Amino acid sequence: MPASQHQNPKSDIEIAQAAKMRPIMDIAKERLGIDPKNLEPYGHYKAKVSMDYIKSLASKKDGKLILVTAISPTPAGEGKTTTTVGLTDALNHIGKKAMCALREPSLGPCFGVKGGAAGGGYAQVVPMEDINLHFTGDFHAITSAHNLLSALIDNHIYWGNPTGMDSRRVAWRRVLDMNDRALREIVCSLGGVANGYPREAGFDITVASEVMAIFCLAKDLNDLKTRLGNIIVGYTRERKPIRASEMKAHGAMTALLKDAIAPNLVQTLEGTPAFIHGGPFANIAHGCNSVSATTSALKLADYVVTEAGFGADLGAEKFLDIKCRKAGLKPDCVVIVATIRALKMHGGVKKDDLKKENLAALEAGMSNLQRHIENIKKFGLPAVVSINRFSADTDAEIAMVKEKCKALGVEALMADHWAEGGAGAADVAKAVVKVCDEGKANLKLLYPDEMPLFDKIRTIAKEIYRADDATADKSVKDQLKAWEEMGFGKLPVCIAKTQYSFSTNPDAKGAPTGFNIPVREVRLSAGAEFIVAICGEIMTMPGLPKVPSADSIDVNAEGRIVGLF
Repeated sequence: MPASQHQNPKSDIEIAQAAKMRPIMDIAKERLGIDPKNLEPYGHYKAKVSMDYIKSLASKKDGKLILVTAISPTPAGEGKTTTTVGLTDALNHIGKKAMCALREPSLGPCFGVKGGAAGGGYAQVVPMEDINLHFTGDFHAITSAHNLLSALIDNHIYWGNPTGMDSRRVAWRRVLDMNDRALREIVCSLGGVANGYPREAGFDITVASEVMAIFCLAKDLNDLKTRLGNIIVGYTRERKPIRASEMKAHGAMTALLKDAIAPNLVQTLEGTPAFIHGGPFANIAHGCNSVSATTSALKLADYVVTEAGFGADLGAEKFLDIKCRKAGLKPDCVVIVATIRALKMHGGVKKDDLKKENLAALEAGMSNLQRHIENIKKFGLPAVVSINRFSADTDAEIAMVKEKCKALGVEALMADHWAEGGAGAADVAKAVVKVCDEGKANLKLLYPDEMPLFDKIRTIAKEIYRADDATADKSVKDQLKAWEEMGFGKLPVCIAKTQYSFSTNPDAKGAPTGFNIPVREVRLSAGAEFIVAICGEIMTMPGLPKVPSADSIDVNAEGRIVGLF
């Protein structure tokens, strides 16, 4: 058996820091044919690809698009980003021209619960510390653009409020790219007349910002500006919507995002080119990297591997029903990532007992994988299952997963890219190429544009989560009807709920049934062009755990970052 996860004593950051990176200008020229004049370097190993060059690619033929998704995540770990990177390296390893398109990490998880977005082991994108911490400053630009709009709204009200905005109906919250529960609900403008009109307000995390969603869905700078202007920031007493364009905010916001909108080019440990751009959360936003990065990658490579956040019920559904609907993308193959450890946890095994063989629990946990496979098939897409190898996996457990998947009409393959890089995922790469070449993908969106908004929510709840129904108070349903009357009825819906279960109960593992999806709040993202339905107890501003990852992160005497994964 090849080396497997947790046998290698090196941490992810130690592996990444030992890597011999090549200048990004050389990677761009040799692997993608991009002349250095079309790049804006950020040091030696990061660069932005100019939007003028991106436009020049329009006439080129698209490569094959491979979507990486996963089972419902557990504390045992699944390794979706690691698989995305490893599979891309594996495609190059077997002689194909491939690159990946990933999201940028949020600082919230980096300093909260360990979980960056650069992969792991020998399947990483580098420079890992830069990518997980400030990178090229995109998130700072998005945070600044969002909060500029917030400042302009309060300033507008302070200087006479010519639009007649009702200060009780300001719909635009502030954002910060950090987990800070103390900022979820605040009162602002205290301290007297000179500081404005006191009102209740609050913060979301930057990755939940509508500006982030717009940034990732915009086709170009003009589209970005138009969408920013369409943001609804509040309402008058008569419930008339007021847009960011009425605050004269969209031009200045676009100016802050002018450089950020260009895709970021980096490399994997094996020198494979990778776009990393945009980063909305998948449990509270649409969870995909930018449209510009994905569509550009398809012009530059024969195979493009991208991922959607969390399990297929959240990330993949939104990738398909929102991003593909808006950008005209059509995946040729879907890779569903799982680990035997995580499947056993879905079957009821506690984390401390996962190293013991338990075929009964594995069989029970397979229900979660089975449901995700069935859901992907509902979209008319062929799937391959990639099982991340761990050292404690037994031959009997591996055989069971393969047999069960075969019965479902999909091939399951073991992958060891964490320990072996691209070579460890060669079998998965060959299976993916075979599926792509068969040309059986025929994307079917889950619901039509014309379906009423609450029926769209209900369709996702029943068809994807297998709920009995979606429920909501009259006020929520009335709000959806009001938006339909305002012309927003054709927008897709973005469900915000826990990522840990098909239900809204994070402890309901496996494939639960006999539950409803309670919709407690809906938000209109008029610029991003979707409706957010907040279900259950999901938070748009996370908090830090009792022992945050920040406790372990430091800089050593040589000036190197340590303790970051």
